[in-house]
Amino acid sequence: MTAFAEHDLTLPGGRLRVYDSGGPGRLTVLWHHGTPNLGAPPGPLLPLGEELGIRWISYDRPGYGGSTPVPGRTVGDAAGYATAVADALGVGRFAVLGHSGGSSHALACAALLPDRVLAAAGLAAVAPFHGEDWFAGMTDPGALRAAVAGRAAKEAYEAAAEFDPAVFTDADFAVLKGSWSWLDSVVQPALGAVGLIDDDLAYVAPWGADPAAITAPLLLVHGEDDRMVPAAHSRWLAARCPRAELRLTPGDGHLSVLDHAAAALTWLADQASSASDATTGAT
Repeated sequence: MTAFAEHDLTLPGGRLRVYDSGGPGRLTVLWHHGTPNLGAPPGPLLPLGEELGIRWISYDRPGYGGSTPVPGRTVGDAAGYATAVADALGVGRFAVLGHSGGSSHALACAALLPDRVLAAAGLAAVAPFHGEDWFAGMTDPGALRAAVAGRAAKEAYEAAAEFDPAVFTDADFAVLKGSWSWLDSVVQPALGAVGLIDDDLAYVAPWGADPAAITAPLLLVHGEDDRMVPAAHSRWLAARCPRAELRLTPGDGHLSVLDHAAAALTWLADQASSASDATTGAT
């Protein structure tokens, strides 16, 4: 099993907890975690990553784990964090992969760092906020509606919030007990973190990045039965991103779509290999 080095990266606004599997790797993949999670790279993908020669790098977003909170951060600020992490680790170009809100941060990196991001993939991505239609199909949008009302309303909501199991499908609960039980190890330590509040406030504010500007190959994978972030979000993104490939997976919810993460990682490796061949003039 891949082991990770962890260290703190000092930035002008505080510090980031950084994870790195080390080694040159054929491809470096920057993982963007969901809400609320810690940033350790995805355990279920590590065996495949070793086969593909993947070097994993990632970080706890501000307000989670070992990273200093940054109130008012935007989704687009992920590009600055990604640049700082990659530069500190001696990484030039890389691919980005995320789940849920992590996909939004991955897409922002791709939009703002065209010279660094080789390819991007997002599972169950959250689209930029675009009005009332953005909430359509969400089983329990209360947390995000509170975020629209501002920090005070969001903090008050979280102080009294209770988990609604209806946001997950039977397939979601099945992967939590099986193939993606790893999620518990990164979700539980993140519960109650201020990062959750800052994440949700960022999702409903301007990103500071336009996904339509993405020039790298982009894969969007979304479960058709997702009750937390409906598939309409990835449809919205795909309609506006010229390089996007949209894969809707029947029967999948917000978590069970992660059973397609291995295919997404393989896709990233293939795209990065093609980009490398094009750069070197190989056929």
